[in-house]
This record gives sequence, structure tokens and C-alpha cells, in this order.
Amino acid sequence: MSRAQVPEPRQTLDPDRVAEWLAQHTDFFVGREGLLQQLKVPHPHASGAVSLLERLVLDLRRRAEEAEWRLENLLESARYNEAQYRRTKELILGLIEAEDVDSLAQALSTQLAERFRTQAIGLWLEAPPVSHAAPRHPTDWQPPRFVLTEDARQRLELLLNEQTSRCTTLDHDDWQALLPHCPAPEAAGSCAITRLTQGESLGFLILASHDGEHFRATLDTLFTEYLGEVVSRLLKRAGSAHARRT
Repeated sequence: MSRAQVPEPRQTLDPDRVAEWLAQHTDFFVGREGLLQQLKVPHPHASGAVSLLERLVLDLRRRAEEAEWRLENLLESARYNEAQYRRTKELILGLIEAEDVDSLAQALSTQLAERFRTQAIGLWLEAPPVSHAAPRHPTDWQPPRFVLTEDARQRLELLLNEQTSRCTTLDHDDWQALLPHCPAPEAAGSCAITRLTQGESLGFLILASHDGEHFRATLDTLFTEYLGEVVSRLLKRAGSAHARRT
């Protein structure tokens, strides 16, 4: 075979350059619809190949399903947030109606149990100084209101781990010590704790559930801090009202 008859080596097109060229010439397939039907691409979910048009249909269907799933998640989140807002509003309105600290503690227990499936609460408060104007001793307090003992303070501080509010597990011993008025679960439960402060330390609020994941899943620390702020203000209001009456 002469030199002139030697075939030229076959050149292979660069796939990236082909893709770039097609992207710049979007009208390439206009008038070449038959070529579209001949093109075969890998099936996205099975072995073998399908036509380009079939693949496009599959991709569009997948995108539509993903968009529908994202939309449903957004709607579910919106419904949950709306329900959470409504429950929180009703909770705060119920607390505002409390006339004194005892009724505030009872309202907290009732409202949280009904609206947030909280099985137990403890309102551990600093003991006020005993005087002739306020002869009632803190030992007369009724659950879920307790005088803040040194043992309770240490347990609550350890559970808070130097934070203002925290959701964490609550073992059997801590439950019995901090929520003695409610039966402790056999296994560890969960709790949300927040400090009560209003210019001074007022104590702690602890919310608890037998469900070890309840507070991690349904109530975050932002809600607990907000609730603690409301309770602190209502405690100061109740204390001021009591001082005026005496």
C-alpha cells in the first residue's frame, strides 16, 4: 500500500467540547427531530438504554416528585409552626391570668401538660426572707413549687452545664430529687431547664417527660428561654403585688 493510500487516524471528539458546542447552538435539533428519537442514553434506574426523549421525561418526573416532596415539607413545617405559635399564645395568656405564685405554678403545670405533653414541671425558687409581713414559710409551698435547696441547685447547675437553657436527659435519681411529686420513669427521661432571672436570680424551671427524646424533638432551648423570661417577669409581678398588699 502506498503512502498516499494510508488512512488518516480517526479523531475522537472531546465530549466536553461537544457539550459546550451544543449548549451554544440550542437550535441544532430544530428540523432534526428524528435524530432525537435515535439517540440512546443510559436508563437512570435500570440496565440498558432509553431514548433521549424518554430520559427527559423520566428526569422531569423525578424533578416534579422532588419539588412536590419539598413543598409538602414546607407546608408541614408551616402547619407545625402555626400550631406551635397558637399553643404558645394560649399558654402565655393562661399564665398572665394567674393572680399569685401558687396559681402561676399550677397554671404552668396544667397548661404545659395539656398543650405540650409535658408530664412534670418543677418551679425551684429562691426562698424569700421570713418576716412579719410575710410569715408564710417556704416549706408550706405546694408542688410543683419548691424552695431551692443546695442539693437541687447543684443538680440543676450540672444539668445546665453552664448554659442559660438546655434540653438533656434526666436519669432516675435526678427525677426523684427534682420532681418528687411525679413518678419517675424506669429508664431515663428528658427535660428542658432554664434559669429564672430578672435583675437577680429567682431560681430554675424544669420541664420533664418520660419520653427520652420528647424535648429534643418538640421543644428547643429558644422556647424554654422565652418561657423562662415570661415566668420570671410574672414572678416579679406577683412578688410586687404581694408586697403592696402586706
